[in-house]
Amino acid sequence: MTRILLLPSALAILACSAATSTPITDVAGTWGGDNAGMIVTGTDVHVHIGCTLGDATGPIRPDANGLFEVPATYNVDAYPVNRGITHPAIFTGRIVGETMTLTVTLTDTARVLGPVTLTFGKEPMMGPCPICRVPPSVRDRTLTGVLPHH
Repeated sequence: MTRILLLPSALAILACSAATSTPITDVAGTWGGDNAGMIVTGTDVHVHIGCTLGDATGPIRPDANGLFEVPATYNVDAYPVNRGITHPAIFTGRIVGETMTLTVTLTDTARVLGPVTLTFGKEPMMGPCPICRVPPSVRDRTLTGVLPHH
């Protein structure tokens, strides 16, 4: 009797894990969370955690398990007075469905921000610090007058 009950349970677990193990290949868009956000395009990644911010060259390409690692730069003194000091960093995380767990590690100081949980398509709920609405490559084009500044 126990074997009969275990078989359906095991099959249900396998079915659920198969449904969530589909490789994530396109993560472009806005990812939002509590006091954190990420804007991803095909060529840029822009992250805010609290009053800090950072950038990487995209795209993000998660592996079959949804794991990713992207070299980046990060500014932990961006607000209220941006001192312009950026640190080499690594953005690491995992995406399962429409949920991302993100950690930022400064490689020169070993400072770690996160992990934070972000949801695809959700507006970032920032505290007192603003979030940029466009990634850096688009901001750079504003200098030519092509797009309005954020």
